[in-house]
This record gives sequence, C-alpha cells and structure tokens, in this order.
Amino acid sequence: MELKPRVFSGIQPSGNLHLGNYIGAIKQWVEMQDEYDCIFCIVDLHAITMPQDPKILHQKIRELAALYLACGIDPKKSNIFVQSSNYDHTTLAWILDCVASMGQLERMTQYKAKIGKSRGASSVGLFNYPALMAADILLYETDLVPVGEDQKQHVELTRDLAGRFNSRFGEVFKIPDVKMIRGGARIMSLKDPTQKMSKSEKDRDGVIDILDSPEEIGRKITSAVTDSGNEVAYQENKPGINNLLTIYSSLSNNEIRDLEEQFRGKGYGEFKKELSKVVIEFLKPIRDKYDRIVKNQKELEDILTSGRDNVSQISTKTIRKVFTAVGLGL
Repeated sequence: MELKPRVFSGIQPSGNLHLGNYIGAIKQWVEMQDEYDCIFCIVDLHAITMPQDPKILHQKIRELAALYLACGIDPKKSNIFVQSSNYDHTTLAWILDCVASMGQLERMTQYKAKIGKSRGASSVGLFNYPALMAADILLYETDLVPVGEDQKQHVELTRDLAGRFNSRFGEVFKIPDVKMIRGGARIMSLKDPTQKMSKSEKDRDGVIDILDSPEEIGRKITSAVTDSGNEVAYQENKPGINNLLTIYSSLSNNEIRDLEEQFRGKGYGEFKKELSKVVIEFLKPIRDKYDRIVKNQKELEDILTSGRDNVSQISTKTIRKVFTAVGLGL
C-alpha cells in the first residue's frame, strides 16, 4: 500500500479563530484530508511566547480543538492533538537550538516585527520560536507544510536546520517542502484592508470571528472599509472591495469575475448586504456543530488523547534517532 505524503500544520490557541484563519488555512486543511496523511496541531507552546492568562489559555485550547472539528477536520482521517501534550517537541527544539545560529534567528522577519524597538524586553521563547516550529515539523517526517507567504521563511529555516543537522550527524531528518496555500490565503482586516486580518487586531470590528453572532457579522460587514467610487470590481489600489470580493468568492465558490458581473451597477451597499448573508449562512452550521461538540468534553478529550498517542509513535522514533546521532543518553 502506497503511503500518502504527510502534512503538518497548526494554529495557536491565543485569541479567537477568525474568518482569515478559516479561509487561509482550515478550509484547505479539510480539502487535504483524503489526499494526505494529515497532522493538525494546537500549538499552545508557541502561544506562551507572548504573555497569556493561564485560565483563558486553557479554555482556548479546548475551544480551538472543538473548532477544528466543527470546521471539518475529521479525527478518522487526521490526527489532532495539543502540542504541549507531547514532550518530544520541546526536546527536539532544544537540540535544534544547539544547531541554529543566533544570526539565523535574528533575521526572521516575524521576530523583528513583533519585538519592534523592545528587543531587550522580548522573551527568549519569542526569539527561539522558529526552532520550536522546526521541531514541530521535523518530528513527524513531514513531507509538506502548508503555509502562506508570511510563514514561508520559517519553513525555509526548518529545511536549513534539517540539512545542517544531517550534514553534521548523518541522514536523520526528512527535508520538508513548502506547500504554498493558494489564493485567498491573505484575508485582510475589514477596518484596514492593507493589513492581514489578525487575532491580535485591536479594533475587533475589523475581524469576523468564527463564533460571532449573525448580528455581529452583519454589523461588521456593513461598516467595513471600502474605497472611493461604488463599483463592485476587483481593481488595483482598491484593497477594501478586493478583500470583500475575496471573502465572498472563497465562501461561495464563485469566481470573482462572476461576482463582478452579478453586482454590476448595484453598488457597495447591496453587495455588503448579500455578503453578510453568505457569511452568516456559511458559519451557521460550524457554530451549531461547535455547540454540540463542547457539550461533550469527554469525547473531545478522547480525540485529542488518541491523536497524541498516534503521533507520539512517530516522534518517539525520531527522537531516538536524534539522540543516537548526537550521542545523547546512556
């Protein structure tokens, strides 16, 4: 029996899962499940590189797990687990820290963007974030890592660290490839369409959370920033309407050119009204399924435990090979 290529990816349980996360990642994860051997992680260790309220973080881990399932990740097809429940992640991250150079990690653009001018006050964990991400990927003999453009540099670092380790200690790691997420990966803020929709966005009216009520969704879309003019058309220098068209197209499976024709001469107001209906109707079954899942915490825990046990069989073998290659242990 031919083995399917293995895919690994994950989302942090900080903040609320939003429409950008769904369109940019989870929607495409769901589509991968029949073609690939999928491992989808809740990367809670990455979340604590920034300050978190422990009680809220614990709650958000379970919430995100339930949302994975509600959005269509099938535990019969994919393994879902919580990163911190498998200690192999931190073990390998330390070893990769001893392989990576300071210069490599300092060049990571997301690190530089997050620390701004407060380099001395940022945590060592934030600096080492890419090494932990590399460990996440390399533990499972991953073939492909689905990412958007903003995460591509981290996967390139993973490839470099794996190659450096193999050159020094022998062929231990499989070198993963980047699987670029196709169009629609970058859903932008409704309030500032030049910036990516983000969990950390201060103006929450710029973000459609998966668990938003229909009333909240309608209000946010109605007040979304558009552009000068009133033509519903995807054009250069029209980031507001372009973003709304991308959302509409991604959720309705209609081509943008068909939407342009559909709304020709109708203006932004009518377009937003119809977009609100599309988003509300699309998210309703996800919210309904989420509500059913969270009522059965035992079943949710069993799924996460089973996922951890399955992937641990892979990661344990990797750690043994790494220890032997480096000369660690008895």
